[in-house]
Amino acid sequence: MASKRMNVLVYSGNGSTIESVRHCVYSLRRLLSPHYAVIPVSGDAVIKEPWTASCALFVMPGGADLGYCRTLNGEGNRRITQFVERGGAYLGFCAGGYYASKRCEFEMGNPKLEVVGDRELAFYPGSCRGLVFPGFVYHSEQGARDAELKVDKTILTEGAVPEVFKSYYNGGGVFVDAPKYKERGVEILASYTEKLHVEPGEGAAAIVYCKVGDGGAILTGPHPEFAAVNLDPTADAADFRRVIDSLTQDDKPRTDFMKACLNKLGLQVNQEQSTVPSLSRLHLTSMRPPDTSKIVNALRDIIVTEEGEEYLKDENDTFHLEKPSAWSLGKLNDALAEDQNDKNDRDDGAEDRILDYSTVVKRLIIHENEHPTSKETPYFNHHAYFANLKYYQSTSKEVNPDFGRDLLYGEVVTSTNTMLEKNTQLLRRLPSGFTATATVQVAGRGRGTNVWVSPAGSLMFSLVVRHDMSLMPHAPVVFLQYLAALAIVEGINSYDIGYRDFPIKLKWPNDIYARDPSQGSSSKSYVKIGGILVNSHYSSTEYLSVVGIGLNTTNALPTTSLAALTPAHLPAITPEKLLARLVTTFSSLYGRFRMSGFDRDFEEMYYKYWLHTDQIVTLEAEGGIKARIKGITRDWGLLIAEELGWEDRPTGKILQLQSDSNSFDFFKGLLKRKV
Repeated sequence: MASKRMNVLVYSGNGSTIESVRHCVYSLRRLLSPHYAVIPVSGDAVIKEPWTASCALFVMPGGADLGYCRTLNGEGNRRITQFVERGGAYLGFCAGGYYASKRCEFEMGNPKLEVVGDRELAFYPGSCRGLVFPGFVYHSEQGARDAELKVDKTILTEGAVPEVFKSYYNGGGVFVDAPKYKERGVEILASYTEKLHVEPGEGAAAIVYCKVGDGGAILTGPHPEFAAVNLDPTADAADFRRVIDSLTQDDKPRTDFMKACLNKLGLQVNQEQSTVPSLSRLHLTSMRPPDTSKIVNALRDIIVTEEGEEYLKDENDTFHLEKPSAWSLGKLNDALAEDQNDKNDRDDGAEDRILDYSTVVKRLIIHENEHPTSKETPYFNHHAYFANLKYYQSTSKEVNPDFGRDLLYGEVVTSTNTMLEKNTQLLRRLPSGFTATATVQVAGRGRGTNVWVSPAGSLMFSLVVRHDMSLMPHAPVVFLQYLAALAIVEGINSYDIGYRDFPIKLKWPNDIYARDPSQGSSSKSYVKIGGILVNSHYSSTEYLSVVGIGLNTTNALPTTSLAALTPAHLPAITPEKLLARLVTTFSSLYGRFRMSGFDRDFEEMYYKYWLHTDQIVTLEAEGGIKARIKGITRDWGLLIAEELGWEDRPTGKILQLQSDSNSFDFFKGLLKRKV
């Protein structure tokens, strides 16, 4: 069983700079979405997480390569090398280029800046030497310039490859004597055209491709991933405005060159550059619109009035409260007209560039008289959602009618989990069952520090669960992630007639997998289509939990979706109906859990869907011993592993592992303890 390589990992650990990581993520998402998920990854994760099976490209951004050495030397570099040699791809910008060369020679002879030494990755078999151009100052634009690069179009042949283009440069190197390494798999993709500040040896290689085992690496001296729109024209550096203007004029050839490089590394690239959409208005309503006022009244003590306008200012976000009834007819018509031109709901009003979304005021429309119309929310039908919610509630006596009754929706949001969990004043005043959903997330959250753009076609929502402390002895809050997983599979199987036995499974502890339709109906190959993230806050008498769920519904990329698995004769899946079914299913399961805990019936239901029964794995944290997965404990949800000895015979030793301190790579059979 093989994992589909759908992740592009951008190193964001020790040595990297925030700006370089953001530039990488910005450009790569626009060129690779929706085929890949572009995700920042920490040094700790590189060393300890099983990331290689699902990774298509590992990216080392600009920064300081000594920091990379301190964190990744040894095990981290061993993993990166093994990943590339086995068919993976590496992309190193500036410091990432120095770092992946056999030798780094930075400002030799300059006692304040000199960094010289051999490097472990050694994808480029020679030296990377800088500064190519003088004037570099850390964390400054003093040495920045628009470096002219000449492209070798005999090597980069796919797409509209430019012959010459300008690229942002700030501190990078030249790959010394690059032509001499041709027989060792080195190709020069682009060369500097201007006089260099250091001796380059033969040639003036600015960007090189290196064959590494079955994979490959592209290393750069300049920063072709930096888009001019994200550079600060107010930076205290002489001539920097002219540099930005020059780079702006060459933005298309720069982008075309980046596409060609990614093609060279074997990635599937968007020929039309996608953009991250602007944030939209948020819409708050209830099953009975007048009940929306109950939510607003609960928030009243944290709402402030400034110049006649109401705001809710919390730890992470500021919300501007509006009511449709307060709009004049003219303003409403204007807004709807703009909606037709895809401009209506955009809060930031900015061109396509890097944004700090926490600084953007979120506009919140309070709907107390009627549900939002299809013109206000063209990608989500509130009437259909509440009608399906009411229907599913009527089919089960165990459903809590509070779940899903109050709904916050945005066409484009940062993250439904972030809006609830990171704004604690808001969260403390929301009822259990409050639901937030979105069509697109631009800063979706996964476990750890993972952040990505969730495209249209995914169902993304978060539920507020207020779990009383008195329940903890028999119903620990840790089981919420298991209940959410069961709600997904049970909800899909009861979505409509014909959906029973849908090919969907659970990967411990919080991922949803489906049979890969590209492998045929009899295949046992599974790909990830969803995930769960639960964040809990302890608050005197209860746990305030936010249960986040993301599920590929109609988007076929980057893996597959429910729609792709649905036979043509069955009713099509819609986000409104599916959300209603999953919310009511979770409500029913949670109600039972409150009464009985994770009892034998829950246990049998969970094992019915999970992928791991009797799977043999390696416990790396236990010295590489082999073990057979037996299940999870019903008290705290720990994974039970039975140690195996000679000829895979049980030794009698049983291990229990926590879901939040271990990661499980289903495809490689490795169980690894996180630190």
